[in-house]
Amino acid sequence: MAATDLNAVRAIIESRLATELASSPVIPVAFHNMPYTPTPGSSWCQCLVSFAGSSFETMDSVNLITGVVLINIFSAAGVGAGANLTIGKRIRDLYNRINVSGVRFDSPTGPEVIASANPEGYFQTQVRCTFETFEEL
Repeated sequence: MAATDLNAVRAIIESRLATELASSPVIPVAFHNMPYTPTPGSSWCQCLVSFAGSSFETMDSVNLITGVVLINIFSAAGVGAGANLTIGKRIRDLYNRINVSGVRFDSPTGPEVIASANPEGYFQTQVRCTFETFEEL
């Protein structure tokens, strides 16, 4: 067997989000290391996938790869948390304790309010979800 293709794992995670947020109402998504200029006053999301660690699970060359997906949700400042919570619910439902193509997701955390939005001028919340996949060498 070959080592796990981390880009394939990332694609599984990102494509799930992109497909969901492409349906009505459409929410633009910016991914790691991709330029994005948001439309002022509109809602949008940022998806960051990080591989956090790994460990060997058996003597038979099986490794456990773990990571976290962070999804920042942005909406217009000064109009309340409603839009972010609605988008956050959609995102939580995508990853909540499911297995997709060999990637297992834990229960999501959030949407948690981020005190200092980055970029400024938005209300920001964040949904986090850890994931794992097994690698057979």
